[in-house]
Amino acid sequence: MKKSLFFIIPLAAAALVSCQREQKVAETSAGSRIEPVKVVALEMQEVARTVEYTATLQAFEEIHLSPSSPGRIESIGVEVGDRVRQGQVLVQMDRTAWHQASIQMRTLETDLRRLDTLRKVGSIAQQQYDQLHSQVEIARSNVDFLSGNTRLQAPFNGIISGKYFEAGEMYTGTPVPTLGKAAILSIVQINRLKVTVPISEAYFPLIRKGMEVNIRSDIYPEKAFRGKVFNIYPTVDPGSRTFNIEVSVDNPGEILRPGMFVRVGLDLDKVKAILLPAIAVLKQQGSNERYLFVAGDSTARRVSVEIGARYNDKIEVLSDQLKAGDEIVINGQARLLDGMKIQVVRD
Repeated sequence: MKKSLFFIIPLAAAALVSCQREQKVAETSAGSRIEPVKVVALEMQEVARTVEYTATLQAFEEIHLSPSSPGRIESIGVEVGDRVRQGQVLVQMDRTAWHQASIQMRTLETDLRRLDTLRKVGSIAQQQYDQLHSQVEIARSNVDFLSGNTRLQAPFNGIISGKYFEAGEMYTGTPVPTLGKAAILSIVQINRLKVTVPISEAYFPLIRKGMEVNIRSDIYPEKAFRGKVFNIYPTVDPGSRTFNIEVSVDNPGEILRPGMFVRVGLDLDKVKAILLPAIAVLKQQGSNERYLFVAGDSTARRVSVEIGARYNDKIEVLSDQLKAGDEIVINGQARLLDGMKIQVVRD
């Protein structure tokens, strides 16, 4: 019984030593394994920077027509969808106040002519004439004001987009719920439209007035629309780090309408960028982290990157850890870990 026990113990010890040796051999083999890879030298390339943003079309001009004071509406000569000409009378308000002011003005003008005759023969003082002349000017100004607010005219050629009252109703000046402001009619100009686009502050030096813009609509995928930057906001929003630009959009045939969704593409000046084959960049499983491997000193160094624009089979890579001349692994990178030994295979 004792012999058997002594015999088993040496066998167990030998097995343990053998297992440890095999584990060390495996670790040494893994640690000294050299992965063959192919690389490409990183170069800064000049590319035409193109950025695309989504936006909503707006009428180039839009006005909500209303008088300066409440009153009864005598007539409205248009309906929603009607085209109107600049200067066309659209709404006629109650003219009682205008008639009274006109009568008063004509009376004062008659009195002024009489005083003018007396002034010329020296029968009245100049001061008396000047005082009446001032009253006439005030009366004329009042008549002009009431005339503009009793006969509401179209300020530009456009289309009626909203009608909120009918003839005979009282205009009270209460804001229209859908607009948030008081109005009898709304007019829009749609033969030309505009979009307001928030642009990343990084492109501020590249945006200039007059530069052409590409406009695409998913409703008309086969059509190309052109626009021009006509206004650049002077400040940057500190929250979003963007600044707004306004783009006028040509609308031949008026097939585009305010409220439509469009894509706005800007071709910016040429800039220096890092372009690499798309296969060089890997994605961390379970996250959106992108990374690649840089070959250096016979080891692979993992570098996290961000993805920019795509140019055919190449993509723009953004990282402050990369520099010109770095060798980027483009073949065999899927088997690499940070710090792993590699051997660069040259063609």
